Amino acid sequence: MLIAEDIWVRHHRRSPWVLRGVTVRIEPGQVLGLAGPSGVGKSTLATVLCGMRTPDHGIVTVDGTPLSSPSRPTRPARAGRGRPGPVQLVGQRPELMMDPRWRIGRILAEAGPAGLGEEALVSPDWLERYPHELSSGELHRINLARAMRARPAYLIADEISSSLDALTQVQVWRDLLAWTARDGLGVLAISHDPDLLAAVADTTVHLTPGDVRAPAE
Repeated sequence: MLIAEDIWVRHHRRSPWVLRGVTVRIEPGQVLGLAGPSGVGKSTLATVLCGMRTPDHGIVTVDGTPLSSPSRPTRPARAGRGRPGPVQLVGQRPELMMDPRWRIGRILAEAGPAGLGEEALVSPDWLERYPHELSSGELHRINLARAMRARPAYLIADEISSSLDALTQVQVWRDLLAWTARDGLGVLAISHDPDLLAAVADTTVHLTPGDVRAPAE
C-alpha cells in the first residue's frame, strides 16, 4: 500500500500551508480519484507521493518502507521521473519530464528496457525525433511508456488529459488503465473533472484547501 500520513507542506517558512495533515492511502490495483479545484494543492501532493518533494511534516511509505519524510529527504533529480522506483509520476505537461536536447529513443532508453505492451503506445517513427517535434497526445504516450519502463508499483496521474481533445483523452486513459490493470498497479488519478474521475476511478476523494475529504460530492 502507498500511504501518505499526516502530510504538511508549505512553499516557504512563512507562507501559508498548502497541505495540512493530509492522509491518503492507495491499495495495489486500486484507481483512487483525487478531485479539487485548481490551486488547492493536488499537484503538490503528487510530488510528495512520488518522492520528488519532501514534506515539512509527515511520512510517505510504500508497502511499509519509508519513501520520504523530513528525516529522510528524497533526491528530486532521481525521484519519480522514469528512474527505477516504486512510485512514478505522469503529469499534464509531459515535455517537462523530458530533456529537450535528447531524442525520444534516448529518453526512453534512460528509463530502462522496454515494457510489455509498449509497442501499442510508441510508434518507431518517433524514436529519432525530439520532444518539440511531437504532438501533446504523442508526448503523453511517450511519458506513459517512460513510466512503464521504471517498473513502478504505483502511478500518480496528475491531470494527464486536461490539455487533450476528447478522443485523445479516451485513448490515453484506455492505454493507462489497460497497463495498470494488467500489472496490478495502484493509481492516483488527479483531476478537476468529476465526470472523468467517475469514469476511471474506483472511488474518489476531494481535496479541499489543505485537507482530503471522502467521498467527493
